[in-house]
Amino acid sequence: MRIFISGGAGFIGANCAEHFLAQGHAVTIFDNLSRKGGRSNLDWLFEKNGSSALRFIEGDVRNYDWLVEAVQGSNAVLHLASQVAVTTSVEDPRKDFEINALGTFNVLEAVRNHCPDAAVLYASTNKIYGGLESVPIEEQETRYAFTDFNQGIPETFPLDFHSPYGCSKGAGDQYVIDYARIYGLKTLSLRQSCIYGPRQFGVEDQGWVAHFVIAACMNRPISIYGNGKQVRDLLHVSDLIRAYEVGLERIDEIGGQAINLGGGPDNTLTIWTEFRPILESLHGRPVDVNYADWRPGDQRVFVANIHKAKELLGWEPLISPQEGIKDLYEWVSSNKELF
Repeated sequence: MRIFISGGAGFIGANCAEHFLAQGHAVTIFDNLSRKGGRSNLDWLFEKNGSSALRFIEGDVRNYDWLVEAVQGSNAVLHLASQVAVTTSVEDPRKDFEINALGTFNVLEAVRNHCPDAAVLYASTNKIYGGLESVPIEEQETRYAFTDFNQGIPETFPLDFHSPYGCSKGAGDQYVIDYARIYGLKTLSLRQSCIYGPRQFGVEDQGWVAHFVIAACMNRPISIYGNGKQVRDLLHVSDLIRAYEVGLERIDEIGGQAINLGGGPDNTLTIWTEFRPILESLHGRPVDVNYADWRPGDQRVFVANIHKAKELLGWEPLISPQEGIKDLYEWVSSNKELF
């Protein structure tokens, strides 16, 4: 395949590029290198793979003409470029809209007009389900839990585009689905939960698993907002890429749909009460932590129902949070010069 990856120098993009290059595919990375770690990820890819099958184009999804020139000839498009933080979207909603909503529209239009047979996978987000204020939860000894949704939130749950980020990503999600319906494009909108793994340069507002691991390795304090019992379902980037791979293979059968991709109910962890013992065991000593007030809109629980992914993709996560966090910790410990 000739695979085009917008945001290909980012965490997920770089791991995808490495995976598909190792399989012998040609990969074009399209990235503006605005994110921390982008240049490092790009250098790593070229050091490992050379330039024969890997091409880099410095560009921005907000510029349609650049996209058109870069995407032509592709038969698979992974649209990963995004503004990723809710807090940033609140501070600068116009920029958030232009990158996430307009950028996704530009990618779809470039594909429709110049490579309409290409498969398009869109990295959507569980944030389009909103704050889940109407979903009953219960507080247990170490964690919160859904009262009713034991298998997690399904794709049929009502969408609630809370925050400018939720609106911009949600708009992209719906455009991706509708371009399959109206124009016959081969698209999938993949609603992702808490992806983590090597080559992730997490910060406080996004990529909390990597952020906590980096903070521990670099002996920096960690801030916990709330009581640390908030639950998330974790998905290692290697498991995500396996889902991408099957999605591309089966696009003719399953295109035009939204699919949750997360750890599901078997791969949940609280952000601190259960995460802390794992991290301190790896670190070999206590981790410095500060507690602060709850942040507005912070979900007490999010767990994705991944039954549809299992059914349509024949896929399920293989890497447990304990294994995955160890993998990430070892990578950060071996690459401290990057932080």
